[in-house]
Amino acid sequence: MKHAARPTEDDPTGPHALPTASERPGVSRPLLVSAACVLLLAATVALLAVHDWAPLGPERAAHAWSVVHRPDAAATAAVVVTATGSGPVPYALALLAGALAGRDARERLRAAAMALTVLLLGQAVRYALMELITRPRPSETDWISRATGHSFPSGHSTTSVLVAGLLAWAVLTRLHGTVARRLACVLLAAWAVTVGATRVYLGVHWPGDVLAGWLLATAWLSCTLHLAGRGILPFPPTSPPSAAPRPTH
Repeated sequence: MKHAARPTEDDPTGPHALPTASERPGVSRPLLVSAACVLLLAATVALLAVHDWAPLGPERAAHAWSVVHRPDAAATAAVVVTATGSGPVPYALALLAGALAGRDARERLRAAAMALTVLLLGQAVRYALMELITRPRPSETDWISRATGHSFPSGHSTTSVLVAGLLAWAVLTRLHGTVARRLACVLLAAWAVTVGATRVYLGVHWPGDVLAGWLLATAWLSCTLHLAGRGILPFPPTSPPSAAPRPTH
């Protein structure tokens, strides 16, 4: 017959409950993802810097293919999609994400302000990198869309991933069905990836610029998620997916 463990001199109060995920020591998964993205971004910067920021062979090939394969219908669709990754649309979507995540008027206002702050600070980091690196864009003769500023990292790519992440947070906070949550997150990811791809297709960015935007945004979102999980940022917590109903007899 087994007996319960007795208190020891080192632990006079006896056995304790296991710590929760937020109480366990160690590095959180979002922080690991953020660190990995930062390392990949640094490697991308180093590789391009070694080549004096000139386009690499695969970048030239992707740009050349895009210039040749641009029928009017595809170009028009790309212009429409790329427009959703800049201007007032992303900021409106960030505010919407906060409004959807909150459970009452006060929490919605606070969550919307936090979502907008995350987007604005992410943009500030991107602008700082862009002005520091000053990578030239592809030749303007190949553009079929308006573009401003330097090329690295891509603003549309960074912004769309940031907004998609904020909307995914709202979805995970409000939706409970596993299938609905996964479908919404897949659609948001597909939108963000498509926006980034249109920047190469329209001739205004090199693929490395788009990759850098994705890495920067993912690192920023993961760091935000880590801080929210530690209770440092006042984001409403995401709800666990609803369990499937058990059969009754």
